[in-house]
Amino acid sequence: MAPLPQTPADGVAWVTGASSGIGREVAARLAKGGWRVVVSARSEAALAALAAEHPGRIVPFRLDAEDRAAAATAVARIEAEVGPIALAVLNAGIYLPVKGDALTLEPFTRSVAVNLTGTVDVLVPLIDAMKTRRKGQIAVVSSVAGYSGLPTSAAYGATKAALFNLCESLKFDLDRLGILLQVVSPGFVDTPATKTNPFPMPFLISVETAGERIVRGLGRRAFEITFPRRFTYGLKALRLLPYSLYFPIVKRFTGWT
Repeated sequence: MAPLPQTPADGVAWVTGASSGIGREVAARLAKGGWRVVVSARSEAALAALAAEHPGRIVPFRLDAEDRAAAATAVARIEAEVGPIALAVLNAGIYLPVKGDALTLEPFTRSVAVNLTGTVDVLVPLIDAMKTRRKGQIAVVSSVAGYSGLPTSAAYGATKAALFNLCESLKFDLDRLGILLQVVSPGFVDTPATKTNPFPMPFLISVETAGERIVRGLGRRAFEITFPRRFTYGLKALRLLPYSLYFPIVKRFTGWT
């Protein structure tokens, strides 16, 4: 039998990257849905403000995704101080645009450190804790930018593609351990990270809609939570095309010249 979605009766929820955008919205919706939610990010002030809006339901816990030592102990501290982690939404990430005519190493090294290594740093102790209980639920927030190459996404998209592969590979083992693993693949969401995009963003949705779709998906067993489907499924179809068609279509689609 496939692992089941967790409920507030199973323990606490933990949302990383919760100071703004999707993470903040998901945390707030989980709190309203009856969860006690631990929220993590670098900004203590933003976490405190979120906790103040949901007294008794949200617990701030500062964590820098690039601090490997802190990530290694975060799970143990949360379980000891707040409660067993039943649901984790690993949302911490950064988007650093890259252009081939001004290529530098920094966007790649930082993107890997936060988006990929930062996720794995949390996954290792989190899975260790959940497997002893033979139950748990983990949702890793990736992006449709990981489906295939898009303009300015060489660093961001590469790390998000790696998260897809990571989750697909781990799912075989985690199913046997009773841990429900999911990957979240949003399209364009109106957050501070997308406001700098220098190209049109079709089917742009609000952060409120994104949060609602994610929380709804967390209540189901589906491996991928993706939205809006009229956009994300189109991108899935694009990657099946030969490159002779793929590149002209994406250029036209994004207005990239």
